[in-house]
Amino acid sequence: MSADAAAVARMAQLGARHAELEARGELEPLLETLAADPVYEFYPLRRRMRGAETVRAFYTQFIERFLPLRQDVELVSEWVNATSVAQEYEIALRVEGRVESFRVLGILHGDGERLAGERVYAPERFVRLMTGSLFEKLEPF
Repeated sequence: MSADAAAVARMAQLGARHAELEARGELEPLLETLAADPVYEFYPLRRRMRGAETVRAFYTQFIERFLPLRQDVELVSEWVNATSVAQEYEIALRVEGRVESFRVLGILHGDGERLAGERVYAPERFVRLMTGSLFEKLEPF
């Protein structure tokens, strides 16, 4: 296997592990997939959060408040290269008795053996539901 093929395989495995732990709500192993100073960017809102403490707070509320809203999650497509994994999802959430559907694209980018963060392309409504009370603390960029 070439060095580039090995890097692509490692990135695919890291992205799959991160997505699996996120879906199961396993906080500590999930955080272990991230680099020391992760950055999450939300498009087209052009807002971000950064740093281990902020990302821990995000994932804590994500597991406690967002994951229970999941009605259905379907991986539509995935693309992998040596430095990133792009995952496109169709996500249905049950919010206040109604089902809301969203198309979301997340691009995980690597930093050696860990993830440096993610770029999330999603509607504002989805980002607000996903980030909860942290939404107002997201910084513009």
